[in-house]
Amino acid sequence: MKYCVIIPVYNHQEAIGRVVSQLKPYGLPCYLVNDGSSAACTQVLGELAEREQDWITLLERTENGGKGAAVMTGLRRAIADGHSHALQVDADGQHKLDDIPRFLEAAERQPEKLILGEPRFDATVPKGRLYGRQFTNLWIWINTLSLAIADGMCGFRCYPLAPVDKLLHSVRLGRRMDFDIEIAVRLYWQGVEVINLDTEVQYPLDGVSHFQLLKDNLLISRKHAQLFFAMLPRLPILLLRHLR
Repeated sequence: MKYCVIIPVYNHQEAIGRVVSQLKPYGLPCYLVNDGSSAACTQVLGELAEREQDWITLLERTENGGKGAAVMTGLRRAIADGHSHALQVDADGQHKLDDIPRFLEAAERQPEKLILGEPRFDATVPKGRLYGRQFTNLWIWINTLSLAIADGMCGFRCYPLAPVDKLLHSVRLGRRMDFDIEIAVRLYWQGVEVINLDTEVQYPLDGVSHFQLLKDNLLISRKHAQLFFAMLPRLPILLLRHLR
């Protein structure tokens, strides 16, 4: 099995250096995806990639396309480079990267499964984000007819890349904050089982959050509706799978 790390980055120049330093001891190839960041962030990313060129590859997107677009850029490159699994982590330092060995061990034991972080929040979590997350997870359970996905929004996860490759070639996935939700649901529909691993989350290290409460919640609500109507033709198969 061949692992890598994908980090979508948009204007997290204050936090990304620490994230990279925390990743380095694990010896995993890393794709930093610059999603049309500011000149300041672009410079920091360039310096990091040059200093750590033995394990970091910098992928440049000329325009900001959103988190999903950036992650998909990284996934496609990881697949092209022959990786079997990709860890996804956020660039703002909110994830406890000490848990990486737990994610890798779970993938080693069951390489065909999607490993999702199930966040344990501290007092820094915005209440609006927390309540919105609970609403989102309710819709995920409806759209999968299952409680298999404990949290569909956590950006700390490990993908088996064979089914991801199949999905990327068959569906146009959400390109912004709706991406994490949609890819988890559609992989589940595709027959990929899920392992949920609890992990601590802190919001955010550099004080920068790109989640826009109204705009992104509307985007996510629309995605839930799209997934619901896409789920209906799959209803018999999902019910049979659930009963089994």
